Amino acid sequence: MAQGRHQLTTVVVGDEPDSWATAGFTVHDDRVRIGSTTIVCDPRVGHGIAVVGIAGLIDTVDGLPIGLVDAPVTPAAEHHNWVTGFDHLVAMSPSIDRTADALIDAGLQRRRTRRFEMGGETRRQDFFWLGDVILELVGIDGAEGAGDAAFWGLALECDDLDLAARRLGEALGTVKDAVQPGRRIATVRTKELGISVPIALMSPHHRR
Repeated sequence: MAQGRHQLTTVVVGDEPDSWATAGFTVHDDRVRIGSTTIVCDPRVGHGIAVVGIAGLIDTVDGLPIGLVDAPVTPAAEHHNWVTGFDHLVAMSPSIDRTADALIDAGLQRRRTRRFEMGGETRRQDFFWLGDVILELVGIDGAEGAGDAAFWGLALECDDLDLAARRLGEALGTVKDAVQPGRRIATVRTKELGISVPIALMSPHHRR
C-alpha cells in the first residue's frame, strides 16, 4: 500500500528510548522508524500515546490527539525483533458512531466495519486507511458514552514471529493464530519492559 494524503507519519509515546531498544527495536536518538512512520519516545509527555501526526490533519478529532509533530526524519533501519512494517493503530471510543462520524468529517474514509459478540455485548471495529497504515476504531456498537476517544495501541508487522520469539524470550507472549486467516500474532509484554503502549507483533499479510 502506497502512502496516501492522510499518511500516519508520527506517533509520540511517553516512554524511554531504552525500553524500546530492549524490545528489539533499533532506536536512533529518541526515534524508531517503522515503515513510513516514526515513533518518538518522550517520557516527558506521560504514559501512552500522547499525539500522532497524520498528513493533512492538524486538529484533535473527537478527543483523539492529532497534531503537527516536529520530528527529524529518521533513517530506515533493520530491527532485531524482525519488525518490518506498521500494520495498524488502535483507537477506542465510548461512542463509536460519534467518533467514526468525526473521522469521516475530517476527511478519512471508512473502508470496512466488523461486528462480533464479546461479554454479552456487540463490539464493533471500523477501519480507516492512514496512508499505508490501518486505523482500527473499536467500541460497543450503538453505545453513546460520554468522554473522548483515545489512541490505545499498535500492531506491527513482523517478518518472522518464531525468530522474534526466540530473540525476545519472555518479553513476547505466546504466538497464536490471529483473527485474520493465515496470520499469527503475539503480544509484547510491554509492562515488564517499561513501555506504556500495548504492542502486538503480527505475521505479514497473506499474499494470494
